[in-house]
Amino acid sequence: MDTEHPVFTDEFALPRSRAANERLHAMVPGGAHTYAKGDDQYPENLAPVISHGRGAHVWDVDGNRYIEYGSGLRSVSLGHAHPRVTEAVRRELDRGSNFVRPSIVEADAAERFLATVPTAEMVKFTKNGSDATTAAVRLARAVTGRPRVAVCRDHPFFSTDDWFIGTTPMHAGIPAATTDLTLTFPYGDLAATEELLSRYRDEVACLILEPATHTEPPPGYLAGLRELADRHRCVLVFDEMITGLRWSEAGAQGLYGVVPDLSTFGKALGNGFAVSALAGRRELMERGGLRHSDDRVFLLSTTHGAETHSLAAAMAVHTTYTEEGITARLHALGEKLAAGVRDAAASMGVADHLVVRGRASNLVFATLDGNGRPSQEYRTLFLRRLLAGGVLAPSFVVSSALDDTDIDRTVDVVAQACAVYRKALDAADPTPWLGGRPVQPVFRRKA
Repeated sequence: MDTEHPVFTDEFALPRSRAANERLHAMVPGGAHTYAKGDDQYPENLAPVISHGRGAHVWDVDGNRYIEYGSGLRSVSLGHAHPRVTEAVRRELDRGSNFVRPSIVEADAAERFLATVPTAEMVKFTKNGSDATTAAVRLARAVTGRPRVAVCRDHPFFSTDDWFIGTTPMHAGIPAATTDLTLTFPYGDLAATEELLSRYRDEVACLILEPATHTEPPPGYLAGLRELADRHRCVLVFDEMITGLRWSEAGAQGLYGVVPDLSTFGKALGNGFAVSALAGRRELMERGGLRHSDDRVFLLSTTHGAETHSLAAAMAVHTTYTEEGITARLHALGEKLAAGVRDAAASMGVADHLVVRGRASNLVFATLDGNGRPSQEYRTLFLRRLLAGGVLAPSFVVSSALDDTDIDRTVDVVAQACAVYRKALDAADPTPWLGGRPVQPVFRRKA
């Protein structure tokens, strides 16, 4: 079956993946190196373990082929093994990957990044998004001399570090003294944010948020935040891990025309290779450098942060996006998919229960019960039917490697899944279609 999609049956099973998951849990806490990839995020015993991928398709160790969405937690936006990216990486592999001094590739990659994101004046690369956002927080605290951080409470994730994880249900091991320094503000509500800044006057070092997620910013909102940050003399940080490249080649700041003091990029930046970036105003960024007279800030210092092959991947991604119009293609594919899914849901009578949300380049879906409430049980039912139909979709986030055939196939499978969804709604009980425990939220207190 290594070239075929799974057969859509109630008996669909993944015995080799199940055994591989058991191996993983025996050696790796959680069975995965990212919580969002854990098998608890999938129906019981139906969490495929991947063998390989090409383009918009992946194959599991059981030999099943899937159309994949949300690839690499949104990081693989060009599709797996993209030829321009792999060619750029191969060129560097034989030249060495890490040296005792900077490689010329670091200068080339920085120039390429700053040309693509002209709202930034300096950039420093690292390997993951958490390091970049934490560096932004540290830098903001250093330049303002203030202890508190204000994070947008409506956005799900900013960092694995204590300043953020302490605000989640998974806060074991994090001192309350650290958590107490992190405040929260609601997205889209300037009045509430101003009240927070006034209440903690001269204590807040920075505001950090995703400039957009599954909702567009209200008119004037980002400009209003810029004005608030200036008036209260705090640093405005845009987390562009997701919006970077997907909203525009220059990120959300390039699309909406509001310039943050600092911004962080990752995900799509390397098309799956480990590279992220902290970028921003020279006046702030240089505090992490050598050409100033203030106290030094330990900004970012990572042994592998400037591996040549990852930076080569980033340059190839930027070139591909700008030369091939990738952002526009992502939007076009997403619009076609969203329209098809909505039509399929409506035709099966579940349009009010399977809801597609978000920018076309970054679609997610909500599964609602008979009372319109978010439901992990109905999400489980829906994911089971997608998997059995050859669609691996924790979200509907597209890659540019998808084609019309992939979209049409996905919509057909969604329609079949919606027919089962309707049966479960009519029965007022999805349990017979779950096949085991429901999928779980990532952030929860107990395992």
